Order: sequence, then structure tokens, then C-alpha cells
Amino acid sequence: MNTKSIARRHFLQGGLALGAGLAARSAPTFAQTTEAKTTQIEPEGFFTLGERKGHWWLITPAGEPFFTMGLNHIDPASLRYPENIDIWRKKYGGSTIRWIKESVAPNLMAWGFNTVGWVQEVTVKKWQHSRAFTIDEYRALDMPYCHLLPFTESHQWEKHTVHYDFRSDDWKEWVDYVARSHCAELADERNLIGYFYSDCPTWTHDRPDNKWRGPIFDPERLKTEAGRKELSELATSYYKTTHDAIRRYDKHHLLLGDRYEANAPIAMEVMNAAKPFVDVISFQDFRDPVKHLDEWHEKTGKPVLLADAAGVNFRSNSFFKPNNGEWYAKTLSGLFENPGCIGFHLCGAYQRNKARRRGLLDEMENPDQQHVYQMTAANEQVTQKMARMFHD
Repeated sequence: MNTKSIARRHFLQGGLALGAGLAARSAPTFAQTTEAKTTQIEPEGFFTLGERKGHWWLITPAGEPFFTMGLNHIDPASLRYPENIDIWRKKYGGSTIRWIKESVAPNLMAWGFNTVGWVQEVTVKKWQHSRAFTIDEYRALDMPYCHLLPFTESHQWEKHTVHYDFRSDDWKEWVDYVARSHCAELADERNLIGYFYSDCPTWTHDRPDNKWRGPIFDPERLKTEAGRKELSELATSYYKTTHDAIRRYDKHHLLLGDRYEANAPIAMEVMNAAKPFVDVISFQDFRDPVKHLDEWHEKTGKPVLLADAAGVNFRSNSFFKPNNGEWYAKTLSGLFENPGCIGFHLCGAYQRNKARRRGLLDEMENPDQQHVYQMTAANEQVTQKMARMFHD
């Protein structure tokens, strides 16, 4: 399957092969685009939001509408098992930079993805994710990406960490530290789309593995006016604190916020508190993302992003469980028709490991031909639609 030349040709035709070209042009090319009011203080020359032809889009630094099609979970440790470490050493010289330049970026372009949604990957089930890319690794990638800021460890899959007190001075000091250690370094990067916060925070729900700590806020208290008011105040403090810390160090990039679990209870008090302080409402959804994102766009009036999702047969007895390319194609097409949806990031991973147990490449770098082909075709269809809409 020679998808690389096909994908690259269509991306160039559609104006979506961005990479290093993002910094080269800054004059808007779509004067009819209605710009959104975002939290950005200085958006010019960076990714922002706009509305055109009745649809919300990301707007590139070059001023072009952009529908983000991303892949999540990209970790070179998958090439460092005893059985495949020779590939890492001999083919890439033990260099993450070389691996990104020679494997990751070319394959993503060949498969029609135009974004890296989030690089961190599962290391051990129910434990922390791997580290994020460094700024030099992002620059080696040379394509649009998003970055997660570790403000809180309230992820629904994580079982070890107590909840932070969002009203405490210690937590506010931590938030400022995170912002100045991450955002100050990335503030001028043109390929950066924006920042995520927590992955599926347990605001009013928990999971069996972290039932010991309970949710951030007891959902029983939402039965009273006093409880609803307290959650509104707590969530407002959280989102205002994170917003203000980022904006002290980065005035340019979009705030993509928490990635809510669409299939768990989401209190409107939390959502309403977030809306003034984020630019996009982001979700994880492994069940019915097209339906749910339609609903949340209607409820909030804000652009929505499917930031993490995949079609996987978790009941399969196979140790490795592939991503479902047919599901991906159907979901991507449905989301593209949602006038409020700005993109879809696949819960990959790039290369499977023995914790997540799925990926577009196996440990020996062989692609999952059937499903990768279906995903490539789906990405190409969206790219061609964008080209016809804006470049014909």
C-alpha cells in the first residue's frame, strides 16, 4: 500500500501540509472567516478559532480553516523491548529525534493525519503516562500538535493520587510552576495548537480502582442549591487559576481544557464554570461520540473536540486488540458534519506496547494494513472535502 505519496499530494493541494510552513505565512487567506472570541490575548500568527460556511474550524497561523485529525500516544519505549531494541539502536542510533523525523512524522503524513493530538502513552495499566515530548522533539516532528499540562492527577484511570485542594495556596503555586515550566518554553511555537489539562477528571464520578478517594465533589451534594453553588465556586476557582497561570506565560495559544469523559456524569456547574476560561470543550468517548458531541455543542454553544476515542473490541480474547478502521472512518465522517466539531484525535497508539496493547504499528514496525488503510482513506476524504470547500 503506497499511501505516502497520495496523502502528501492531497495535503499539499488542500493547504493542510503545515509543518514548518506555519511560521512562514501569517496573512489570513480567508477574509470571510468570522473570528471567534477566544481567551487568546495575542492570537495573530498562531492557531485560533473561526467560523466559515456555518461551521467552526481551527484557523491556522496562515489563516486557513483546519480540521484536526490527530493520533495520540507516541512513545519510543515501544521500540526498546528486548526483542526489538536492535531496531532502535541500529536503525535510529538510539535517538528519539531521528525516530521522530524518520518514522513518526513521515508515517503520520502518509496515513493522512495532520496533527499529533497527545504524545503521552500508557506505561503500566492504571499508572502514570509516559513523559511528554521536549520542545526539540516537537520541533523535529514539524507538524501541528497539542500538549497536556499536568495541573491535577484526577484522571479516571489513575488509582494512586489523592485529590488536590483547588482552593489551597500550595495547589495555586503548583499551577504557576506547571505554567512557567511548560508554557513559557512553548509560548512562541507556531505548530502548537493549544493545551489540554486533565485526562477524564473525576469531578462527580469515580471508577472501581479509585473509589477509595471518591470524586472531586460528592454528586449527592448537587441535590441542594448550596451544593450546586459550592461546586460552581470550586470549578470556577480551578478554571480561573489555570487560565490565569497560562496567560502569564503564554498569550498566544488556545486553551483546550480538560478532556471530559462523555459517558460519565458531567455536572453543568463544572461545564459552565469552564466556559469563560477555555476555548474548546474537549471529550473522550468510546461509545457514541458523534451523538454526544452534537449534544454538547448544542448545550454549550462552544466548539467541541473529540480528543481521545477509538473503536476497540475489548471483549476479544486476543492479547493485542486492533483499532477498528471502519469505526474510525464512520466516526470521523459523522464528526465532520457537526458544525461545532473542530476535529478527532484517535486513541492510537502509534506503536503498540504491552500495556495499551494496540497501535498502528506492531513492535517490529509492521503496520496494521487493513485498519491503517481504512483510516488513511477516511482522512483523505476529509482532506479532499476541505480542499473542495476552500480551494476550488
